[in-house]
Amino acid sequence: MVHSHHRNETRTLQAALLTGGFMIAEAIGGVLSGSLALIADAAHMLTDTASLTLAWLAFRFARRPADASRTYGFGRLQILVAFANGISLFFIIGWIVFEAISRLMSPVEVLGDVMFGVAVAGLAVNVAAFWLLHGADRENLNIRGALLHVAGDLLGSIAALVASLVILATGWTPVDPLLSLLVAMLLARAAWRITVQSGHILLEGTPPDIDVSEIKADLEREIAGVEDVHHIHVWSLTQERPLVTLHARVSVDAMPGEVTRQIKARLADQFGLGHATVEIEQDACADDPHAAKATAGGSPAQATPTRRS
Repeated sequence: MVHSHHRNETRTLQAALLTGGFMIAEAIGGVLSGSLALIADAAHMLTDTASLTLAWLAFRFARRPADASRTYGFGRLQILVAFANGISLFFIIGWIVFEAISRLMSPVEVLGDVMFGVAVAGLAVNVAAFWLLHGADRENLNIRGALLHVAGDLLGSIAALVASLVILATGWTPVDPLLSLLVAMLLARAAWRITVQSGHILLEGTPPDIDVSEIKADLEREIAGVEDVHHIHVWSLTQERPLVTLHARVSVDAMPGEVTRQIKARLADQFGLGHATVEIEQDACADDPHAAKATAGGSPAQATPTRRS
């Protein structure tokens, strides 16, 4: 496990450095050749570099323990950066679309030979980055996400290569902004997914593969002594780290400690929720305002205190 983690971290860093280094060269090549497709692909490589760097940071920060100021650790950092990255992508996409339309209306000269050389080099770099990540643990979600980003960037490099060949063969320069619009569409899809997914996590949204009503029905059906489950809240620190809190009202003859252990085991085994906070109640819910008023008035609702575990 430790060896696999180290391999993932090392290969992700190597892929990030390789992609980031060539991104700068491709952007310079795009400016020198006048190719918008190369500049658009460089923008795509920028998102890949950011994604790979985030994946590397996730492996690095995962080794740091939580402290008194950050009791959940540093996992959320990658989500914050991903959200900022997604938002900034839309500005890049807007610029590419504006520039592409301008060039379709007023074509500019494109140096096909320079563009071809840079595109071939870019394709080679993306293949190398893909090979590096393919040798890591492909079951890891960080690695799988990084592989998808690099695979998408391969398409951008192919688009730039095709545009350069068309320009060299026919001199038809509008193919450059047309394929730039295609790359912008790929970027927009990636930007939308990154922004929506990271925003959902930042808003404490329920993980998409978790059904709260199913949790309630399952625990009430499978755990002996559980009469009602309510106040269920499921959210994520990161995509790989979901958490849950809930209240469970149990029968008066149930053993709260044993019920808590069974609930936590069920949540982990059935729903993949390894971090759970369970509040056991043997009477009215302490968070129910009506129950609170009744308790204050001397109602029998005060007979048994709530137990938190």
